Amino acid sequence: MAGFGTRSGSPHSRGGSPGFRFTLYALVSIVIMVLDQRMDLLERARFALQALTYPVEVAVNSPIAGWHWLERSFAARRALEAQNQRLLTRLRDLEVRTLRFDALERENAALLGLKRSVPPVAERWLPANIVDIELGRLRQRVLIDRGTKNGVFRNQAVLDDYGVVGQTMHVGPWSATVLLITDPEHDLPVQIERTGFRTIAVGTGDPNALALPYLPANADVRVGDVLVTSGLGGVYPSGYPVARITQIHRGAIQPMNQVLAKPFAHLQTDRAVMLLWFRRDSPAAPLRKHAGQLVSGNPAAQPLPPPPRPAAAPAPRPAHGAGAKPAAAPKSSAPGPASKSTTPPARAVHRHKP
Repeated sequence: MAGFGTRSGSPHSRGGSPGFRFTLYALVSIVIMVLDQRMDLLERARFALQALTYPVEVAVNSPIAGWHWLERSFAARRALEAQNQRLLTRLRDLEVRTLRFDALERENAALLGLKRSVPPVAERWLPANIVDIELGRLRQRVLIDRGTKNGVFRNQAVLDDYGVVGQTMHVGPWSATVLLITDPEHDLPVQIERTGFRTIAVGTGDPNALALPYLPANADVRVGDVLVTSGLGGVYPSGYPVARITQIHRGAIQPMNQVLAKPFAHLQTDRAVMLLWFRRDSPAAPLRKHAGQLVSGNPAAQPLPPPPRPAAAPAPRPAHGAGAKPAAAPKSSAPGPASKSTTPPARAVHRHKP
């Protein structure tokens, strides 16, 4: 009986010799190579194994791939939002400048005659979102998300991309109420761009209509005439587009025309507006008054000296040639002192007649 822990046979009793195993493995390898050469067996086996392991690879790489995709998506979204904001800011800036370009060009050519352009009257602007609207027949107002914390003040000009919207009415810390130009309580000094005739545009309660009730019957006004701000009233500078005349009703016995105009501003579809600050040192800036007096002015303005008088042209001197006689002095019709002493006046002669 063999002892515990001792081997029961030789080392080669449970397997073949190394030479036999080598020969067996060599034969199997040769058979596999021949089959792979003739039947493409290994490629099929590789294809089947790849199909089996693909879901495992996808499952292992999904968390990392998903994280990278989210990073790229958020980065691209932030870049697009920043680019969109920059383009929107640039677009609004260009729109504010082009609103006054034509009027400034005409004013520059007609009044100043300068070759350089006049600096824009709008010093800076602030976009504001419309958060509430009230477009009834008696009230035409909107609420914006800017207030005194943003520098907004009462009676500040409000515009959109197309024209004048209105002016701020009630201003709070974080919001402000804008009185639209179509509100029945709003009066806007305007002028007809074609003729320069000044009048008042009054709100009608309709967001698509302004009334011109103060135009006389003989006023030169046509359908299609453009109304711009006249610069009066202390809110808007001159030259900003307001509306276009659409209807004219002339009565035979009425002293005034019934004229309606359509605002350029998209009062019913606007989602954002612009608050403007104007340069007070610009000649086109609106001036405000209180109790009939201006609250600001130019103290440096002083009277200019009168232009110098042109010098008198000297009298032509006669030329003295050979044998030429000097011209005789002209006789004066007024009696001189000598004539007074020798010739008595006519009254004295009649007085001494017998």
